Order: sequence, then C-alpha cells, then structure tokens
Amino acid sequence: MQRLIFEPEHDAFRDSVRRFFRNEIEPHTGRWREQGHVDREAFVRAGQQGLLMLWADECYGGAGIHDFRYDQIVMEENWRHGDAGFYVQLHSNLVGPYIAALGTKEQKARWLPGAVRGEKILAVAMTEPGAGSDLAGMRCSAEDRGDHWLLNGAKTYISNGQLADLVVVAARTVPGQRHAVGLFVVEAGMEGFRRGRRLKKMGMAAQDTSELFFDDVSIPKGNLLGDPTKGFETLMRFLAKERLVSAIDAVALAQTAFDLTLDFVRQRKAFGRPVGTFQNSRFVLAGLRAQIDAVQTFVDQCVLRVNAEQLSSELAAEAKLVATELAGRVVDDCVQLHGGAGYMDEYRISRLYTDARVMRIFAGTSEIMKEIIGRSLGLDERRVRPS
Repeated sequence: MQRLIFEPEHDAFRDSVRRFFRNEIEPHTGRWREQGHVDREAFVRAGQQGLLMLWADECYGGAGIHDFRYDQIVMEENWRHGDAGFYVQLHSNLVGPYIAALGTKEQKARWLPGAVRGEKILAVAMTEPGAGSDLAGMRCSAEDRGDHWLLNGAKTYISNGQLADLVVVAARTVPGQRHAVGLFVVEAGMEGFRRGRRLKKMGMAAQDTSELFFDDVSIPKGNLLGDPTKGFETLMRFLAKERLVSAIDAVALAQTAFDLTLDFVRQRKAFGRPVGTFQNSRFVLAGLRAQIDAVQTFVDQCVLRVNAEQLSSELAAEAKLVATELAGRVVDDCVQLHGGAGYMDEYRISRLYTDARVMRIFAGTSEIMKEIIGRSLGLDERRVRPS
C-alpha cells in the first residue's frame, strides 16, 4: 500500500540511506554476528554520512532536522538492508535526546559533536537485575558528596554496553523515595565503572548487550543531567518515543519478513508448482499483507503525532503493542512457509524470527502496554475505592 506520509524529499533521502546500508553495513553483518558486536567504525561511517542524530543543531555538527520521518526511514532501511545489531536508533533517538533536552549548553557542546560523528557511542542504563519494567524499584544509588556524586549499583541487559563511551545512568538520589531519581552521564574510563560480561542472547547477535557495574564511581557535578530528583518523570516522558521506535522497528521487521517470504514461495516448488500458488500460502500471505498495511498506517500516523508534539504515552503503548505482536505473528507464519529452510540460520528469516522475540519485552512488555492502555480507559484499580 502506498504510504501517504512521505514527500519526494523523503523518498530521495531513503534512496541514499538504502545505498549506505547496502554498501557499508550489510557486507559486514555476518562477521558482526560471529563476534557479538558491530565494529565501532560502523558508527563513524554512519556519522560521516550524516545519519546519526539528525535532529542535532548545526552548531553540534547535526542537520537540525526535526521531522521524525527521516529518523523513521533510517530505522526502516537498517532493518531491510542492515542488521538489527547495529543499534543506531538507541544512539540517535533514545539516548541522545536526553542530553539534548536536559543538558546545559556546556554539556551539549562537550558530548553531542562526538556522538553526531559516531566517535562517542551512547547507551542508557535503567534496567537492574531486580527491577525491569518497574523503574521505581531500582536500587542503584547516587549520593551527593558536595563537589561530586558517588554512584553505586549494577545494571543489566544494557544495549551498546560494551561499546558505549557515554552511558546515561538512572540512580536513586533520595533514599526511600521511589520516584526521586537522577540521570548521570558516566564516561568510559571513570574509576569504579566496570563492564561485566557480554550477555548471550536468543537473537540480535550483533548487538552487544552487557552488565554494567558502578563501585564508588565519582561523578562530577557537571555530569548530572537536569534535576537530580526529577529523572523518573523524564524517563516516563521519553518512554513514549522509545515505544514508538520499537513499533517502527517491529513493523519494518514484519515487512522485511513478508518480502523475503513472498520471494521464497514464488521460487520454491512442491509437487511441480510454486509453493505460493497453494491456497494456504495465498491465504496466509493475504492475511499478513492486510495486517501489516493496517499497523503500518497506524504507526505512520503516530510519527506525524511526534512531529506535532502530540504523541501520548497511551497512543505510543498502543502502537508498540500492536506492532510488536504483529511482528511475532508474521515471522512465525513466514518461517512456516519456508518449511525446513526457515529453521536454518543461513536463511535470514530464521534470524528475523529470533530477533523479533525481544520486541514484546523491551521498552515495556506487552502486558505493561495493556496496563497503560487499560488505565487510560478509567480502569485503574488504584483509583477505585471499595464501595
């Protein structure tokens, strides 16, 4: 279905982005999956192409583009012609905005140019071994020592954890107050900052995911982002866009899986004719086509809401829920249509199947999305008093 949200300039940008991923990223993906992380040079090459942090002001080396459709194009083309392990959307659309929104002029001048060039890789550390979706339950703490903050704790499942030069770490700043959280920029090489093991995962093999440890890390006051007690509110505000990013990724994965499978069933033969000509194949793909088009249209409208600064947390939760659940259904059906080939990692559909599974978990599980949506309908048990 024709997508009506894009203008000719977006189409021209997509052509250039597609060429970049085909020429500069795709040839290396097999090696990256074997080594468990992308090369740092990949971020540098993307920076040279002007594909990182498109929204950053020109004074920091960015393009100053505040049209989220361009970021959407980068994400989509990475799924289609790059690799899920090249987690450029985390760098550009999830972590960088914390610095842009909360950073002082000095902080932005110190950190944004290197991030725009891809020389400083970004990560965010929220999840802890005992606190996943419940961010208010975090135990990592930062104590105000007058001229610095003393950071202690551990984080886990941190994407870009091994490669990151700058990590935005969420830590409790007032003992006993669940929502009193600060955001601190921890820099590679700080004493007491230690990277744990690179975690082996079901999918996204080229994306480094790690444990991080902070043992009496002295954080300069100049590395605090915003109010040291308002970080929880900031995290909640930024989660809406994070969930839309997940939705964009999920529907792009679904479309990629569909395209691969449609080509496969046209070529693969059984009983003397293409597999795609059997009624079951036609009906399965027809159903998937309709579902992908419907969800893509919804996600596209949410992108326009971002541009208008009107994306609510409830709408973002809806987009993430339907898109990630769709991705799971699509890849499962597509593996089935590949038959035995779908179980072999030499076929990309096998890798997409395992890549897709985490989408219903990170940035808030499907169950958490349903809670958010349900509460927005007035069905919040916390506000219902027994009669």
